[in-house]
Amino acid sequence: MLSLQTKHVTPHSFRHATAVHLVSAGVDITVIRSWLGHVSLDTTNHYAKANLETKRKALEQVAVPVTTGHSSSWKRDTSLLAWLDTL
Repeated sequence: MLSLQTKHVTPHSFRHATAVHLVSAGVDITVIRSWLGHVSLDTTNHYAKANLETKRKALEQVAVPVTTGHSSSWKRDTSLLAWLDTL
């Protein structure tokens, strides 16, 4: 059984864990910066590194592009395609 007695727990550990959980919960990074008392947002961005769960949730919110089966108008413009081939 794991115990806190075998862990190195510091006030910074709690601070760091709380900040990471706030980011995961979707709290705006500027609010977290203010809560932590950071002057620079660059310092707070350290906590904003997304974990796998955060990445999964973000991907779930992205809509699948709808394809119409028609090619884009620029793809049907032969003069444009010929010019692009010269580049």
